[in-house]
Amino acid sequence: MDLTKLKSGTDIRGTAWGDDIQLSDETVERIALGFAAYLHKKTGVPVDEMSVCVGHDSRISAERIKNAIVRALSSRGVRVLDCGLCSTPAMFTVCLDSDCTASIQITASHHPYDKNGLKFFTRDGGFEGDEISEVLANAEKEVPVGNIPSAVERYNYMPIYCARLRKLITDALGEGTPLDGLHIVEDAGNGAGGFFASSVLAPLGADVSGSEFLEPDGMFPNHIPNPENETAMGFICRSVVENGADLGVIFDTDVDRAACVGSNGKEINRNALVALASVIALKNSPGGTIVTDSVTSDGLKEFIEKDLGGVHYRYRRGYKNVINKAKELNAQGIDCPLAIETSGHAALRDNYFLDDGAYLMVQIIILLARLRAAGKELTDLLKTLREPKEAREIRFKITTENFAEYGKKVLAELESYCAGFNFLTPAPDNREGFRVNFDKEHGNGWLLLRLSVHDPVMPLNIESDEEGGADKIEAFFRQFVSQYEFLC
Repeated sequence: MDLTKLKSGTDIRGTAWGDDIQLSDETVERIALGFAAYLHKKTGVPVDEMSVCVGHDSRISAERIKNAIVRALSSRGVRVLDCGLCSTPAMFTVCLDSDCTASIQITASHHPYDKNGLKFFTRDGGFEGDEISEVLANAEKEVPVGNIPSAVERYNYMPIYCARLRKLITDALGEGTPLDGLHIVEDAGNGAGGFFASSVLAPLGADVSGSEFLEPDGMFPNHIPNPENETAMGFICRSVVENGADLGVIFDTDVDRAACVGSNGKEINRNALVALASVIALKNSPGGTIVTDSVTSDGLKEFIEKDLGGVHYRYRRGYKNVINKAKELNAQGIDCPLAIETSGHAALRDNYFLDDGAYLMVQIIILLARLRAAGKELTDLLKTLREPKEAREIRFKITTENFAEYGKKVLAELESYCAGFNFLTPAPDNREGFRVNFDKEHGNGWLLLRLSVHDPVMPLNIESDEEGGADKIEAFFRQFVSQYEFLC
């Protein structure tokens, strides 16, 4: 098979369970060998002197894929350390806390149980897209090792990672049990995140009763572990209300994304989560710049710039895109403490610009504890955040083979089309796709059309500040799009 098809941005992903398996043992072995070859080029360390930590989330194919990686790497003399069930952020920090050359996390994030994938880390951070391409190019030249004896050592790293998180809390709030009196419920979605309630919060005094789906189960029998999923968010909102909790936290499968729920049972997600993270980030960086993805609301921009005194830099979808832009701005001397997507990927400069859902939730819990001591709630900080009256996303499929070029053509022609209407104003920060504002008489909001990062899809996002406004904006767009036979 063409291994380049397994590239998904800065990850490798494919079907790993069922009848049509892309990540077969042989394919995984070749990728692991391709990774070792690239790692030698990147670090200069001879392959037989490398040590590589391997972890995984709860997916049902994880053990098989891990065994294939171990076979391949140990066949070349690599020392392999099995970290077992781990979060993705932990598989980066293991590179900081140990002398390993690199690490591999086996995960497909929020994707269905039959998918899986690989993420690669060194002390410098996660691999970039061009590095993934080189790994896969190397893999094309490798020969699977087959059923040979392999060697692996057990490394129980998660307790060290949990201690890192607990120390953040005790450094901020004091030793002992600083979370006494706080009732926090967690929903891990049967992914890798169950450690947060049992090994981070409970030892510091938090009441975690009512937490759900903490046990790993790679079939995800209760709901998809995804903070963007409506059903998943419904579970954690209900849990907060039924248990009278002060806060609810929810993670995706590998804990690099998160969201939370206030004591009123209302979710703090998407724009609201970006706003709350901005409060935290700008506390020690007054006037700093917050990098977000392209679909954030106008109300959020007002909140960051008018209420918090920061700068909102609306960029592109893709967590690596916002992270790399934030790093670039800092290198230019622009104070940028936070890169965050509305999907829940949040990377703070204070945490190596690592997208770590558990780290973000720790910072929010610290903030909550301090607010409670002053008789306030998290939601008090968000009272001035203006949310749209209506919001929707419609995904248009591109049905022609050269979808990227076709999508670019549609975007260029949409921009030209909109220039003919005096009630439309292009957004001043169009850095992805085309975003245009509608005046009060014609929808009182905006639309953003963009090309998906990986797929033959053009997502259309619409927001309006009045009831019925989204219908007006959508009707305008559908009149335009009706001329494109390969967009449906």
